[in-house]
Amino acid sequence: MTSHNPLRSAAGPMQNQPDTGLPHVSVIVRAFNEEEHLGRLLEGIFTQKVDFTLEVILVDSGSTDGTLEVASGYPVKVVHIAPVDFSFGRSLNVGIAAARAEICVIVSAHCYPMGSRWIPELVAPFSDAKTALVYGRQRGGQTTKYSEEQIFARWFPAKSVDDYQVSFCNNANSAIRRKIWESHPFDEELTGL
Repeated sequence: MTSHNPLRSAAGPMQNQPDTGLPHVSVIVRAFNEEEHLGRLLEGIFTQKVDFTLEVILVDSGSTDGTLEVASGYPVKVVHIAPVDFSFGRSLNVGIAAARAEICVIVSAHCYPMGSRWIPELVAPFSDAKTALVYGRQRGGQTTKYSEEQIFARWFPAKSVDDYQVSFCNNANSAIRRKIWESHPFDEELTGL
């Protein structure tokens, strides 16, 4: 396994932000029995080319496989939710509550970055103070069915849509401003966030 020092890149803090010692971006990873996928995601996170500090928080919902062992090989903070208490909204709320940064990236443990600029590109719109939430494109993998590919193509087009006319956000690959979350936390009764 490669060694990791992701907490600060050589370039220093995010441009135009004071160095407070706090992370500038928190990455919240939701996981349940993701031993097979988690290492690839964490490797992708810790090899991002960023000019700001990161922290990674793993919200584990009672994994019984090797998920926690995989996580132990990386500098992540692990928080736990009992399986009976799980909902997508609750896992997001618990993860963001444990985060320290103003911008919180949300990703599912079975998702992988497509390149080394995923996080910087995802959070770039937050340079506009009016940006509350963003989400990124999703693409299928080797096991994706044709029908799923068609849905991904429609919901996540190749070119960015700044003013999407549908009230929709998928939290497998998204980011939210902490101040917005504090006033509008995720509904813990909803499914499929």
